[in-house]
Amino acid sequence: MAYEVTATRLRPQQFSDLIGQDFVAETLKNSIKTKHIAHAYLFTGPRGCGKTSTARILAKALNCQNSSEPTEEPCGKCESCRAITNSSSLDVIEIDGASNTSVNDVRQIKDEVMFPPASARYKIYIIDEVHMLSTPAFNALLKTIEEPPAHVIFIFATTELQKVPATIKSRCQQYNFRLVSIEKIKNLLSNACKDLNIQADDESLFWIARESGGSVRDSYTLFDQVAAFSDGNITYDKIRDKLGILGVEGLNGIFENCAKSEVQTVLLKLDEFLQSGISIEQLILNSTEYLRSLLLIKSGITKESLLGQSFERFSKIVLDSWSQIQVERAVSIFLQLYRDIRYSISPRYELELAFSRLCWLSEYVSPQEVKHAIDEAKSVLLNENSSSFIPQNQITSAHENSNSLVSEESFTQNHENSSSAPNMPRFSALEAEEEQNSFNNGGELPPEQTSDKIEDSGEYQQNDYPSDDYIPSQDELYPEQSENFSNEPLYSENDFTSQIEEDVHQNETVYEAPDGFKISMTKVFGQIVTELSINDALIASSLMQTGRWNLSGNKISTTISNVYQKNKIEQNIHKINSLLETICHSKMIFEIQLLEKKNEPVVKPEFPKQVQVLCSAFKGSVKGSE
Repeated sequence: MAYEVTATRLRPQQFSDLIGQDFVAETLKNSIKTKHIAHAYLFTGPRGCGKTSTARILAKALNCQNSSEPTEEPCGKCESCRAITNSSSLDVIEIDGASNTSVNDVRQIKDEVMFPPASARYKIYIIDEVHMLSTPAFNALLKTIEEPPAHVIFIFATTELQKVPATIKSRCQQYNFRLVSIEKIKNLLSNACKDLNIQADDESLFWIARESGGSVRDSYTLFDQVAAFSDGNITYDKIRDKLGILGVEGLNGIFENCAKSEVQTVLLKLDEFLQSGISIEQLILNSTEYLRSLLLIKSGITKESLLGQSFERFSKIVLDSWSQIQVERAVSIFLQLYRDIRYSISPRYELELAFSRLCWLSEYVSPQEVKHAIDEAKSVLLNENSSSFIPQNQITSAHENSNSLVSEESFTQNHENSSSAPNMPRFSALEAEEEQNSFNNGGELPPEQTSDKIEDSGEYQQNDYPSDDYIPSQDELYPEQSENFSNEPLYSENDFTSQIEEDVHQNETVYEAPDGFKISMTKVFGQIVTELSINDALIASSLMQTGRWNLSGNKISTTISNVYQKNKIEQNIHKINSLLETICHSKMIFEIQLLEKKNEPVVKPEFPKQVQVLCSAFKGSVKGSE
């Protein structure tokens, strides 16, 4: 018996044999079961996904002689089924649309449909690649497929649905075929290996299925090619060696060198790969697939059918060296490289340049990371210093029924804040012992500066306290305070309420345009800053540092203290005037002047009572903020 290729030998013969086309199979079976058989079908989809095979199965189901009427499960053994399988049936005519494109060919079909079938129930015309028909041929078919004789059924198949006229589509039941998943194709290849008594590992079958791109026929064709040189045992190593594919092991080595920034080693390995016969295009494809697999692994995907092999085979050094953003950058470099090599004076130079860039990929910082870092440093860039006073919610009052000046928790919080916030006051007495005192370095708390519970009488006896641990009373510490000191709170809310500066851009002066439109300077400022924040954030940031916007006629004037920001605004004054004209419905003029700083005398701040209490308790003085 003559050799038969796998795609032909394993062609589906029943609706149940259609892999990945469950919707099409079930719909056709139900239409046959309910006797709702259409007079024209249009099968569309990519190559090798079962369009022609489904047309033949449908023809056998309608003409099976072992059943008195159309059946959804043809026997495949009767004379009609065998003739359709062998393409020798007189009543099932298969026409190649690419070879019969003229209107004369369609006229012949119109003449033939008037005659009843020779031996079958239906005369079925299967026209493959129907989109190749000419426009006159399509027009000649319109009347025939709209009202054909009861014994005629048309089945059209095409891979390019957009080329089929809408008048043809509207007269046919359309079925869309899909590409088959890699796992299903891999299972089909495993069954093919069993039929041919061939050994094959999963990695090689996954590679064949992935290379086929979802086409069953393409996978069978590539399988036959691989089986021809594998001598009954298909392995991924044989495929890699015979087809000139760079395996995962070789890619692991060169990408590890890239992760270590070993440019010289990388370029020498590239030369070895090219000298071994691997083409530049193939090397780019293999590298791109490798990087894409790394990206999937970095995203937490370890599915073998997506990666092509086990995720454990990929280098842990490369995975640990590059972040997900950096791997995305690497994939984009190679995708762009594949587009560039067709226009380059030397594809090899482009390839070497791409790998050289990968050697510095560890230092790549994405724009998103830069923006995040700038956002975190916004307060520093805008010179926004934290308040010199301790926030109210960070101060703990003395325990109930306790005569402590400041609690341990409050003191710890205040000291930590003083070391982190740039404007918090520092105490010279504490600074002198900063190197020796373990408390300043996060160690134990200092000896508690509080007394035990105070008796209701408020009188103390000297014998109540050991001489070493004696804590003086408030009257002894603060003789200048009145005897009602203990009844007064150590602080009030007003002492620590931050002074909120008035927004200098709150200006309710209203500008009235010639057309009657009115808008306040506050809204003008807000709208122009919002608009510039989208297109030019630097100018918007500079405008936010300006002083009060004053209106005089159609002129808006303001001041700024930074020379660089003033120059930046003046360079873009035309853009600001254009926006002002749009916002104010009138031509406007924007002016800015440099604000000269006056040398004002330094006023020594008056610190809250808590600071004064701590100074007295620790025998220190306020040194100021740095």
